[in-house]
Amino acid sequence: MAVFEGTFTQTEPLRFAVVIGRFNDLVTSKLLEGCQDCLKRHGVDVNPQGTQVDYVWVPGSFEVPVVARQLALSQRYDAIICLGAVIRGQTPHFDFVSSEVAKGIAAAAFQTGVPVVFGVLTTDTMQQALERAGIKSNLGWEYAMSALEMASLMRNLRSNLAEPYRNSQSLPPSFKSASLGEFAAESQEHV
Repeated sequence: MAVFEGTFTQTEPLRFAVVIGRFNDLVTSKLLEGCQDCLKRHGVDVNPQGTQVDYVWVPGSFEVPVVARQLALSQRYDAIICLGAVIRGQTPHFDFVSSEVAKGIAAAAFQTGVPVVFGVLTTDTMQQALERAGIKSNLGWEYAMSALEMASLMRNLRSNLAEPYRNSQSLPPSFKSASLGEFAAESQEHV
């Protein structure tokens, strides 16, 4: 048996996309700063003109999943980091948006086989959101750590698991395809 884990040291060839909801940008811009700080400290070039990280701004958290899925489908990225903030108001809007954003981000990861990190704060108050985006701690850092680990882990799995089984007659044809992302997309069709 083997143990597979992601590492935080081999980051040079990794590529990331960060999708940021502009709504509540007082919060999301702070999450982005924490995310960039973490990536940079782990050797990732966070410069928008660089080759390792692309940034995509969308109107709000509700739009994040569709863009994350499109980015993941491109197969250009090792992980997608989704940043947003949904703050409870006086109507049920919070519940609808929070639920759909969570489902959409999870579906993007499952359907593509690319790690898509859920970095959307869902809080009752603006104060709670600000505390999670820099006053007490910055969860943007944690979201970036998850992306680093998952990107590394998936590369490790692809290189150590997929290759020996490509010619196996016991696996479905979809697993013998070029990537685990294709496998995940084809598997979703059968669900």
